[in-house]
Amino acid sequence: MSTIEPQTVPEGPPTPSDETPESQPVTGWGDRIFSSAAFGAGLLILLVLAAVFVFLAVQGAPGTHQAASVYGPYATNFWSYAGKLLFGTALAAVLAMLIAVPFALGLALFISHYAPRRLAVPVAYVIDLLAAVPSVVFGLWGGRALTHASLPVQHWLNQHLGWFPLFGGTPSSTGHTVFIAAVVLSIMVIPITTAIAREVFQQTPKLLEEAALGLGATRWEMIKYAVLPHSRSGVVAGAMLGLGRALGETMAVAMVLNGNPLVSIRILTTDSPATIASNIANEYKNEDPHMQSVLIATGLVLFVFTFLVNFAARTIVTRAERRLA
Repeated sequence: MSTIEPQTVPEGPPTPSDETPESQPVTGWGDRIFSSAAFGAGLLILLVLAAVFVFLAVQGAPGTHQAASVYGPYATNFWSYAGKLLFGTALAAVLAMLIAVPFALGLALFISHYAPRRLAVPVAYVIDLLAAVPSVVFGLWGGRALTHASLPVQHWLNQHLGWFPLFGGTPSSTGHTVFIAAVVLSIMVIPITTAIAREVFQQTPKLLEEAALGLGATRWEMIKYAVLPHSRSGVVAGAMLGLGRALGETMAVAMVLNGNPLVSIRILTTDSPATIASNIANEYKNEDPHMQSVLIATGLVLFVFTFLVNFAARTIVTRAERRLA
C-alpha cells in the first residue's frame, strides 16, 4: 500500500497574494481625501488660534503700560487691573462648577443607570436642548427674574451663614451679585457636562457591571467601584469643557453682574468683582483708544489663562487614562 507523504510548507515571508484583506493597507482615493481633510482641519484650528493670539498680543501690547488714570479708582497699573478681573473670573467660574458638577453627575447617573428608558430618553433630550439656548436668554432671565426671586434666599444666607466670609457683608438690595452670576453659569454648564458624563457612563463594559452585581454589590456600590473609576477621565474632560465655557461667558454675566475690578470673596454684596469677559462687554463702548487697548490686553490674559486650564485638564485626563490602561 502506498503512503501519502506530508507536504511541507515553504518558509519565508508571505507573498502579497497570501495576505488577508484586513492586513492590506488602505490606499483608496476616498481615504486619502478624508485623511487630508482631517489634517487640514486640525491645522486650520491651530492657525486660527495662533492668529487670535497674535492679534491680541499686537493690539493689546500698548494697553500694558498705560497711565494710572486710565484704570480708574480700582487699579494703578495694568497687572493690578487684570489681576483683579482674573480673580473675579476664577471666583465666578469655580462657584459655578461647584454647583453644576454634582447636579450634572447626578443627572447623568439617573439617565444612564436608574431611569427607565421611556423616561431617560426625553430627559436626556431636554437637557441637551438647554445647550442650544443662547446665552442672552439666560442673561435676560437671570437679570430680570432670578435676581428678584432670589432676594429672600440671599438674605437668608446672609442672616444664617453670614459668619462665613463668603456670605458676609451687607446683602445687595437688587440681587445682582456674584452668587446669581454663578447660578446662571452653572445652568449653562450643566448640559455639556451632563452629556459627556452620560456618554462615558454608558460606555462602561457590561461585563464589569455584571461582575460587580454578581459579587453581591448593590447598584450604588456597582456604580461606585466599577462605573465611576472607569469613567474618571471622561468626567474630568466634561467638567473642564464646562469650566471653559464658564470662564469665557460674556453676555449672561454682563447682564446679571454689576461688578468692578476689585478683589472680594463676598458673593452677596453690591461690591462684587467683575469678570474679564463681562468687563470687556461693559467697557468696550468707551471710545478712548487707550482703554480699548487695555481691554484687548485683558482679553489676551483670559486667552492664556483658559489655555493653561485646558492644558492642565488634558494632562489630568492623560494620566487617568494611563492608570486605567
